[in-house]
Amino acid sequence: MIEIDGSVLEGGGQILRTSIALSSLLEEPLRVSNIRVKRKNPGLRPQHLMVLRAFASLTGGSVRGDKIGSRLIEFFPGKRRSGRFKFDIGTAGSISLFLQALLPCCIFAPEPVELTVLGGTNVAFSPQIDYLLNIFCYWLNRIGIDLEAELVRRGTYPRGGGEVKARVKPVKRIREFTITERGNVEVVRGISWCERLPSHVVKRQGEAAMKFLLMRGFRSVYISSQVGSSSRSPGSGIVLWAETNSSARIGADALGERGKRAELVGEEASGKLLEELSFNAPLDSHMADQIIPFMALSNGFSRVKVTKLTLHVQTNIYVTEKILGVKFYVKGKTPAEIGVKGVGYSVNQGE
Repeated sequence: MIEIDGSVLEGGGQILRTSIALSSLLEEPLRVSNIRVKRKNPGLRPQHLMVLRAFASLTGGSVRGDKIGSRLIEFFPGKRRSGRFKFDIGTAGSISLFLQALLPCCIFAPEPVELTVLGGTNVAFSPQIDYLLNIFCYWLNRIGIDLEAELVRRGTYPRGGGEVKARVKPVKRIREFTITERGNVEVVRGISWCERLPSHVVKRQGEAAMKFLLMRGFRSVYISSQVGSSSRSPGSGIVLWAETNSSARIGADALGERGKRAELVGEEASGKLLEELSFNAPLDSHMADQIIPFMALSNGFSRVKVTKLTLHVQTNIYVTEKILGVKFYVKGKTPAEIGVKGVGYSVNQGE
């Protein structure tokens, strides 16, 4: 049985998500202890509980300890399944993090997988859904993974209720890849959105972001507006990404909150984007940790350059090394170059 201590390094839900994803591929039982013990509300929260149950559905497996507050779980994966699945996180738990966790299992399923997930689309401490659609999916497509996702409706904190659909076609193997050149920024794009708020909020967010970037020398900035009323709770935010002449995409975002001026939201996202760009790396700090498992599963030596060696990156490296037996090399911190000889995981492996 694979043994993982959930309190190491970042000590949050990322350890659980990565561990169970890799366990499902190896088809080996997993025990994770000390789950989120350093958090204010330690143990499993609803979003983590739903991830566990989703993997049980996707693999025909079973889970012990799947209850709110549990600090120890055991997962017994079966054979990976294909088909259509629907999961309701039940809260404003992040759909983006939920989908990112399930992907390794889905891309090595026997046939295509269609997922419908209900929960939070634009919530704190996770990539906004617009980031997943325009940056995360873009990079996975670049490395040969056939992933499509669409936003059906937004769901913001605290009531959630958002819906996202995703379709994944299986691959036999992930080819080795190198992503180290950022190139020059050609255009900045973005989405300014709000739910159940006056439309001027979206306009002010977008205009503030555009003004911030234009004043700092960016000549081509295009920010679209989305005003909706389908979310159960009001909310607003903005997601920006820079596109370069070497086909890189670097993203950043910001969320609105009660008492926070719309202009500040736009400026905050723009400031974050400038910071990410200052490190001259093609993968931003959100993509940095999410790319780690795919590097280790690839067939050959994969190498990337990321803007920051965050604690999340280090945590994903630790868990991936421990479970797959690979050894990453890391050079630098801001930016950081990361490389690994992948295990060449095959869709038929484990049979």
